[in-house]
Amino acid sequence: MNGREIITNAQMYAIDKAAIDALVPTRTLMENAGRAVAEAIMTRFSPRPTAVLCGPGNNGGDGWVAARLLMERGWPVWVETLKAPAELWGDAFEAAQAWKGATNLSSELNPPAELYIDAMFGAGLSRPIEGEAVRQAARFARMSERVVAIDVPSGLDGDSGAPLGEVCARAALTVTFVRKKPAHVLYPGRSLCGEIVVADIGAPESVVAAQNIKLWENDPALWALPWPGADAHKHARGHAMIASGAHAHAGAARLGARGALRAGAGLVTVLSPRDALAENAAQLTAIMLREADDAEALASAVREASSLVIGPAFGTTEAHRAKLSAALGVAQRPPFVLDADALTLLAPLKTPLGARDVLTPHVGEFRRLFPDLAAQPKLAATRAAAKRANAVVLYKGPDTVVAHPDGRAVVNTTGTPFLATAGSGDVLAGIIAGLLAQGMGSFEAAAAGAWLHGRAGEQAGPGLIAEDLPEALPAVFQSLL
Repeated sequence: MNGREIITNAQMYAIDKAAIDALVPTRTLMENAGRAVAEAIMTRFSPRPTAVLCGPGNNGGDGWVAARLLMERGWPVWVETLKAPAELWGDAFEAAQAWKGATNLSSELNPPAELYIDAMFGAGLSRPIEGEAVRQAARFARMSERVVAIDVPSGLDGDSGAPLGEVCARAALTVTFVRKKPAHVLYPGRSLCGEIVVADIGAPESVVAAQNIKLWENDPALWALPWPGADAHKHARGHAMIASGAHAHAGAARLGARGALRAGAGLVTVLSPRDALAENAAQLTAIMLREADDAEALASAVREASSLVIGPAFGTTEAHRAKLSAALGVAQRPPFVLDADALTLLAPLKTPLGARDVLTPHVGEFRRLFPDLAAQPKLAATRAAAKRANAVVLYKGPDTVVAHPDGRAVVNTTGTPFLATAGSGDVLAGIIAGLLAQGMGSFEAAAAGAWLHGRAGEQAGPGLIAEDLPEALPAVFQSLL
């Protein structure tokens, strides 16, 4: 599980400082970092003319070490340096002194290289790059297939995953240290980093553990699926219910119901308005059907549920608002997955929900629910929203973030662009409800649901439609046994 931890810039700084206090010299950390970069390069590339562009900090020092080690292995390598006052070079100066190759202070990388190492600026950069760095970052963005970045591509904010200015480098390979940073998993940073290698540089694990890390890359090691025991029966595996929309708007609920059934709920029922009963009955087999035409009928059904999905194509009239309010008002109600129209009815969110509820907004819904948070970086915004809502918030996207009110968060990295299709989110809501019905905690169910949904999308592949996702789940589950 440690390998899935993600650390912020502040935590990395604290780890470096604590490691030095624990008598691991800065020079040793730098030597180990540079060695990790050199080894990652030698594993993936044959010797070739290589230019290392070093900035005036520890990132540059790592570059000096990598250059020296590559040269010792017979690589044709030279170092380019960004012009900067001598006092800014700090600990990188010692690494530079160990370099025995020629140093070219020109702003042009010359002679032409076949491989470039971007050692200008790391994840801790706090302002847009300037001058020579802008020109070189722009070059690296154009030739990313020949670029290896140290820590992050220069110009990228390590905490938000967003470029700090208009120009940011891009790389085919990024070598970072100790743990991944948010920029390695959040877009657009994730798309700028290429392959990511995380290297151990000798920071004691006790120092890392002391950071009380609450952010992870989503992974099955973080949660346990509710596998049925040998004596299981359908009632023991929970009853997920899905609130349906009206006539001609019921397909979303059926997709969610199929997701809940495939996720393992023992019983799944679509709660249908009277005018949609016939079309739902014509489409459902193992999934049960129950009329819930008004607020009282919906509230009555909720009392018998283990979990409820409400929102997909549900409707946004005052009558639907009354039904949602009645469902939320049920005493000792089960956990809800609130999606789509339910989020519209709640926006902007002013009243905290139940601590076991899960909200699943996409970017537009998030802006309506939390208009004052939407401009923040995604990770910070999701955590703040979860705290305000007193509920788990799953902020959808290619870098889905799931946050708990207590600050724990995961970033999901499974999935495919082909999941951007109608009904995909309805299936996700159903998968989460199916896991909740079986007794998973809300944070774990949301994280597991996002991971499974992404893997199902990968399994289905190009051309997938939402109906394919529940049918891909058995193979995904099989891979976890």
